[in-house]
Amino acid sequence: MTPTILDRMALTLAGAFALGVGLGILFFPHGFHASAGLVLGDDVTLLNELRSPGGMLLICGLFILAGAVRASVTAPALAVSAALYLSFGLSRVVGILLDGLPNSAMLQILALELLIGTICAGLLVAYRSRVPAPAA
Repeated sequence: MTPTILDRMALTLAGAFALGVGLGILFFPHGFHASAGLVLGDDVTLLNELRSPGGMLLICGLFILAGAVRASVTAPALAVSAALYLSFGLSRVVGILLDGLPNSAMLQILALELLIGTICAGLLVAYRSRVPAPAA
């Protein structure tokens, strides 16, 4: 099945964001988190804990980008993208319910995560509906 231009555009955007965030968290945690108003300090254990999802985001970003260029990876990349972004966004909603409202930067990130995740989930449903059913 050939991905549409919309599939490719969404995966490119989602992959680039995940890759960029992963690189930022993994290699530049102080500067990355400072851009959202967070000051980390020098606690080695905290830095280690914060860096760990950076590697996962980096790898997910590369896989999502692969889905934009390889048709055989498009559907799994849409699934990973939807799961990744919706899990982050919905986890932030849980955080709001339990802890209260974060700063405006975090709310903008929440909206972006839910938007990207929803778009990729919708594109995955549409992609699967275009795939021919196997012969019986």
